[in-house]
Amino acid sequence: QVQLVESGGGLVQPGGSLRLSCAASGSIFTSYEMGWYRQAPGKQRDLVATITSSASTNYADSVKGRFTISRDNAKNTMYLQMNSLKPEDTAVYYCNARHLWLPGRNYWGQGTQVTVSS
Repeated sequence: QVQLVESGGGLVQPGGSLRLSCAASGSIFTSYEMGWYRQAPGKQRDLVATITSSASTNYADSVKGRFTISRDNAKNTMYLQMNSLKPEDTAVYYCNARHLWLPGRNYWGQGTQVTVSS
């Protein structure tokens, strides 16, 4: 079983920065694509960014140019650097790991709260 633990969330002012981390308990450096998702109260969970084991990345239009996703396969850890934060970035951010070929191997962390407010 893969377990994911997010950290790094908190309260930040508009224009500020935060760095989120996601640590995986098992080995995910070869066969998992990883990503960050977020969910605001009353809203659906939306994709923020994804990254493959070969470091290919995709971003939601709303965060392009401001957020950077990265992963350290040796440490089984993924990161999300968030710059120029806006109030609309306020949400619970979730770490996700999806197996590349095995059905049902789709894991989620418990989430970390990010609040952007002055």
